[in-house]
Amino acid sequence: MAKIGIFFGSSTGATREAAEQLAGEFKGSELIDMEEDFEGIDQFDEFDVLLIGSSTWGQGDPQRDWVDPLYELSNDRPDLGGKKVAFFGAGDQKTHGEHFVSALGKMHELFTSLGAEAYGFTPTVGFEYEYSLAEKDGKFCGLAFDNVNQEELTESRVSAWASQLKDEMGL
Repeated sequence: MAKIGIFFGSSTGATREAAEQLAGEFKGSELIDMEEDFEGIDQFDEFDVLLIGSSTWGQGDPQRDWVDPLYELSNDRPDLGGKKVAFFGAGDQKTHGEHFVSALGKMHELFTSLGAEAYGFTPTVGFEYEYSLAEKDGKFCGLAFDNVNQEELTESRVSAWASQLKDEMGL
């Protein structure tokens, strides 16, 4: 059985709630809060599947608890070959539509450049935004949600995405 780590950074609680819901969907997974539980990039080695959660801030940047780990990944360039990875995170498509969930795109680029195989692409249908680095070939490179404008859809989106990942990853 694949060992699943759900790594997340959350400032307002939206990404934390999604991570907790995912932990319920993936029994036996480990929930790692990047602020409180993250010990270093070697921690990624402990898992076969990495579910990476971050909200988007500023000019499309990952949540602040990801800054040091992403810097370390960029500099140390560990081999993540053989890892399955999927990204999820909150954004605000109306107020920050020019960078909607772009943090997911930035993280996707880094993790896949280190050899991880990405799963969990989702349709952009149902969102109205100007631009997103998370959009790859007409889909988001993970699960996007917007608790500011579409909070009522988040729980069902997370549940559907968990089912999608189970099928795609053979979990």
